[in-house]
Amino acid sequence: MVREDETVSPEEAARWTRRLAIECNNRAWRLAEAEGRTAAEDEEMLHCAHAAALHWSRVGTELHQARATMLLAHVHALRGRGESAMEYAMQSFTYVASHDSPPWEVAFAHAVLANAACAARKRELHRKHYDIAKALGASLPDEEERAIFDAAFRGVPVPA
Repeated sequence: MVREDETVSPEEAARWTRRLAIECNNRAWRLAEAEGRTAAEDEEMLHCAHAAALHWSRVGTELHQARATMLLAHVHALRGRGESAMEYAMQSFTYVASHDSPPWEVAFAHAVLANAACAARKRELHRKHYDIAKALGASLPDEEERAIFDAAFRGVPVPA
């Protein structure tokens, strides 16, 4: 609880909220890309993804919120929560598909949808979006974007 003499301006609160959104987002992605996470790290990853989504819902654009939803889909899939992963993945995929999204973001959307489909045991959907994500990721011309994509894509199971 904030004491009355400790109030902050709306601008200052927004700056802090944005900073927290960025920090939680980045921490969740680092944990998602890590191999051999502990149970505590899995829980932290989930909390960070939800915290990022909450903060972006307060200070972010529609694009920030769609990206936060994509992160939620990926994290829920990594945790084996197929139903919620699919809900988040479809929301973010719909946003990306209906906007003039850059190639790296389209590749990410397919990768996250593949991961969610795998967690939800939707084999055909998993295979379809995995193959599309793999092709799009391999064709990314920017090396840095491709490296970031590859780090996340490694967490998506290969279809059987």
